[in-house]
Amino acid sequence: MVDLATVSPAIALGPLDGRYRAAAAPLVNYLSEAALNRARLRVEVEWLIHLTDHRVLPGAPTLSDAEKTYLRGVVDSFGATEIAELAEIEAVTRHDVKAVEYLLKRRLDAAPDVLGATALPEMHEIVHIFCTSEDINNLAYALTIRDAVAQVWLPAARGLVDDLAAMAREHADAAMLARTHGQPATPTTLGKELAVLAHRLRRQATRVEAAEYLGKINGATGTFGAHVVAVPGADWEQIARAFVESLGLTWNPLTTQIESHDWQAELYADVARFNRIAHNLATDVWTYISLGYFRQRLSAQGSTGSSTMPHKVNPIRFENGEANLEISCSLLDTLAATLVTSRLQRDLTDSTTQRNVGVAFGHSLLAIDNIRRGLAGLDVDHSRLAEDLDATWEVLGEPVQQAMRAASVAGATGMADPYERLKELTRGKRVTAASMHEFISSLGMPADVEARLLALTPATYTGLAARLVGHLDD
Repeated sequence: MVDLATVSPAIALGPLDGRYRAAAAPLVNYLSEAALNRARLRVEVEWLIHLTDHRVLPGAPTLSDAEKTYLRGVVDSFGATEIAELAEIEAVTRHDVKAVEYLLKRRLDAAPDVLGATALPEMHEIVHIFCTSEDINNLAYALTIRDAVAQVWLPAARGLVDDLAAMAREHADAAMLARTHGQPATPTTLGKELAVLAHRLRRQATRVEAAEYLGKINGATGTFGAHVVAVPGADWEQIARAFVESLGLTWNPLTTQIESHDWQAELYADVARFNRIAHNLATDVWTYISLGYFRQRLSAQGSTGSSTMPHKVNPIRFENGEANLEISCSLLDTLAATLVTSRLQRDLTDSTTQRNVGVAFGHSLLAIDNIRRGLAGLDVDHSRLAEDLDATWEVLGEPVQQAMRAASVAGATGMADPYERLKELTRGKRVTAASMHEFISSLGMPADVEARLLALTPATYTGLAARLVGHLDD
């Protein structure tokens, strides 16, 4: 048999880089290994510029605008050539951050070819000065995760919320039999039930949008020890704070060798909660499909629902979404639990763990994509909704009972034991419109109350459900 591990181009082991590449591809620009290295390079470049701009190092030259543009261009042009070159360097250094440092030094040496006379080749010792690898890594991860969330995940999540909210508004008046514990219950509207899920998802997306991304650059054990010895006259706390904030991050003043990653745990908990609500959406819609409340449109291209049962149109988008959300949540939970712990001042468990952040977001993104596609292919079967409602007149036992209670309080006679009387009429029984009307007429209700109850049907017994959908616009 052919050794598939030797086939070129390389075959992806995981589905996000194989079968589902198209859905997850936008995250590559932020959460891949190459994107992490580009962000590391950016941090190294900006640290060099920051130190020279603020004249932190006595004797260091001040960079011209052209030299700064050149350095930032090294980051902007980072691509296939640099990825290959980094791999070559790391094969020697056996250290990923050191490889980035050496790559930048090579670009300093190459600067005269672009700029002519420049001091950049003499600035080797400023690259990575005062930095432990985690000073670079924590900032690079914060930048890439922040941008992945803002540029890719949140727009997709907001898109799902918007799709669902639009469906809720469209079907705000579509009366539907509710089911509590899987049994017929007080009717609602399809729009109101979708609005509940849209409202829940929106709250979590808002929490994610408000996430705080922390960073530090304070040396081997978070003490600025080497900084103070080498350049004692500098205000190192202010220098560090200004640098972290210049990247659009929140400065963390108290750390060990690592930034504590608590912000990551907070973010992943919120994303996982969004996932779990989306999972609830997927399973509820799947159930509505099985009840016939939704019909799935046939693909314009045609598709195979079952390999043996040609009549089937399977709700695969929702099943795929459900499974990928479970995978994403498992990874996010593990990331959140692992990253908040580091033995004493440093251990390396976070290093390999954080390499799975992209995988966790990728499965969530894939699930959101599937659910949105699934929702877009649904039509409401209003006749099926009406059929279920008309077959369950027993659900009117609740309003009749409550009307009896209210009438009794208002002074009407003959209203005793309303719950027990409705229980006798309805529990475990199929009630018809005729039998319900006969019961109502036998109660001796005040005329206005009786007329109101006789006019009631399961389809009109939806309370304020349709109006409540309007809260999506709050």
